[in-house]
Amino acid sequence: MSPEDLNPGDVGPGSEVAVLVRGLTKSYGNVHAVRGIDLTIARGEVFALLGPNGAGKTTTVEILEGYRHRDGGQVEVLGFDPGRQRSRLKQQTGIVLQSTGVDSYLTVSETVAMYAGYYPHPRPVEEVLELVGLTEKRSSRVSRLSGGQQRRLDVAVALAGDPELLFLDEPTTGFDPSARREAWQVVENLAALGKTVLLTTHYMDEAEHLANRVAVIAGGRIVAEGTPATLAGRDTARVVVSYRLPDGVSAPPEFGGPTGPEGRIEFMPDDLTAALHRLTGWALDHGVSLDALRISRPSLEDVYLQLTDSASGAQPAEASSKSKGKRR
Repeated sequence: MSPEDLNPGDVGPGSEVAVLVRGLTKSYGNVHAVRGIDLTIARGEVFALLGPNGAGKTTTVEILEGYRHRDGGQVEVLGFDPGRQRSRLKQQTGIVLQSTGVDSYLTVSETVAMYAGYYPHPRPVEEVLELVGLTEKRSSRVSRLSGGQQRRLDVAVALAGDPELLFLDEPTTGFDPSARREAWQVVENLAALGKTVLLTTHYMDEAEHLANRVAVIAGGRIVAEGTPATLAGRDTARVVVSYRLPDGVSAPPEFGGPTGPEGRIEFMPDDLTAALHRLTGWALDHGVSLDALRISRPSLEDVYLQLTDSASGAQPAEASSKSKGKRR
């Protein structure tokens, strides 16, 4: 069953639905932060919620976590209403914030064990450490961990109670490329365990690499939803053919013209196969090299920027959360 086939009647114990939202609204005075959101996330899915600052993303996630009360709409998370059954929901969810406040003088294993003790059916500490790649650091003080290792510990703390659903808030902000790839591996490990992951990120490559589906929120509304490859029809958008020519060589007008400081030439053919045949035939006939020949469709970032820019005129300023970085 695909997420699109799920409906409110599917929610409950053993349901294939992890998160179901219908008509969600939230305002702060005259500011309408969330304006009627509908959302469905299947169990075992990695789902990315994308949106600029102030779009309603944080408010939506905090309502799902049970840290904010909604004004209207239906919300079910693992079969619970987070506004009324937060204590029961907390036993089945884990939250990884942008920053946390674990005791820097405890060891890694002591930290995970402490948080595991808050749950009725925790996951064994050694399994958690292995899952996040901290087995060799089990006896190290938190204060001696690198930034990437501390982020792994944040995930370990969230996993201590063996939750069904994890909220990951900007998990790789400030990471170098190597640390980001390591963090991605942790998320992939969670997906392999069948965990449901709700990810918020500003990195489009991260969403594209990790998420089964993404939703873009702007102006308090979901403006697009789908797989990273098909969002907003990017899989069927017209392709762009680009290349560079040797100095002093010009291409026929049908093959485009220079578009940037690097001297790349671009054009958007209606028939890609025929256009490439003509272009490469012309190049061979004239002994011309088509350097850096590239065929591309709009990237996820291109689509994201187009969607959010078009909604920017109606985008509300989202109220800040004083609890941000302190929820547990």
